[in-house]
Order: sequence, then structure tokens, then C-alpha cells
Amino acid sequence: MAEVELTIAGRPYRVACRNGEEDNLRKAGALVDAKSREALAGLGTLSESRQLLFAALLLADQLVEGRDVEVPTGPDPELVERTDRLAARLESLADALERPARTD
Repeated sequence: MAEVELTIAGRPYRVACRNGEEDNLRKAGALVDAKSREALAGLGTLSESRQLLFAALLLADQLVEGRDVEVPTGPDPELVERTDRLAARLESLADALERPARTD
């Protein structure tokens, strides 16, 4: 029996699976995580259980409609962009704090 560490909706989970099924479980976890973030982005603040409920409903809707379910292959581009903007802002603030104070 193997164990896989997943992060879904910002929380870590350790999930057991059969040996050799680790990659499939990671892909499924990434899919649920992406849908939980989509639910949160669309509906605002949700409890963890409601966030996961809406993630499941979004996935089920895709399956019922016969649409392809895309498995995320990397970090969410929107989160990467927001993180980059935040890092740039923090750098700017750090630079301002490091400059000597002007005495006029």
C-alpha cells in the first residue's frame, strides 16, 4: 500500500492507494484542487466542505455534459501572476525601507 501527499483547497491530505496508482491519485488530486479553487474564485468565501462540494459538482457537470476534464499540469497561471506582483511590491517596499532617511 502506498501513500500520497495531496494538497487540496490549501490543505494537505495523506491518502493511501494501491502500489503503482500514485500518479493517477496525484492527477485526480490536482483536478479536485483546481476545481476547488475555481469554486472559491467564483463564489467567494466558502467553508472547506462547501468548497469541496462545489468542486465535486463542477467535475460531475463536466462529466455529465461529456466535456473533457483537463488535468492541470503545473501551477495555476493566475496564482503565479499574483505571486509575482506581490513579490515585486514587497521588493519595492524593502528598497524604500533600506534607503537612508532624508534629513532636510
